[in-house]
Amino acid sequence: MKNDIVLSGVGGQGILSIAAIIGLAAVRKGLFLKQAEVHGMSQRGGDVQSHLRISDKPVASDLIPYGAADLIISVEPMESLRYLPWLSGKGWLVTNSTPFINIEDYPPVEEVLEEVRKVKNHRIIDADSIARDTGSIRSGNMVVLGAASPFIDILFEDLEDAVRQLFGKKGPGIVDANLKALRAGKDASFE
Repeated sequence: MKNDIVLSGVGGQGILSIAAIIGLAAVRKGLFLKQAEVHGMSQRGGDVQSHLRISDKPVASDLIPYGAADLIISVEPMESLRYLPWLSGKGWLVTNSTPFINIEDYPPVEEVLEEVRKVKNHRIIDADSIARDTGSIRSGNMVVLGAASPFIDILFEDLEDAVRQLFGKKGPGIVDANLKALRAGKDASFE
């Protein structure tokens, strides 16, 4: 078993929370894990990426080679395109359709999504709308993680347990909101 995952987005969108949840679930199942984080600007709005390597055997490097990622999980559509060189020919790209427009010359959103649609294995979901519908606009990252969950070699129930562990200190309301968003994202992945 092996999962090489690239996480991408913009600072403040919850990429590191996604990485923490996947990592917690993997470690609790006795899997090996290596993670490398690259932060863009040190403030909200800079690009953020993380390489997450999970395996049932020891992992030597924390960086995923070009063309070797099994999955790209992105909470921002243009950021998903930035990391396409890492995606393997059989890999999946799961991205939010809602842009975080933080530059003047951000291309038209439909053009960005058209490029995403050129990827053989892709899922585009409107995570922001789904999060809003679940009652927690700040849980868009959990919606994206839920949509990507079918492509991660970790049981969904283990991801749910990791959400409980990560957000448990913030109270049951936060845990429930994130679980609801995670489940809604999983449902959206199959629509």
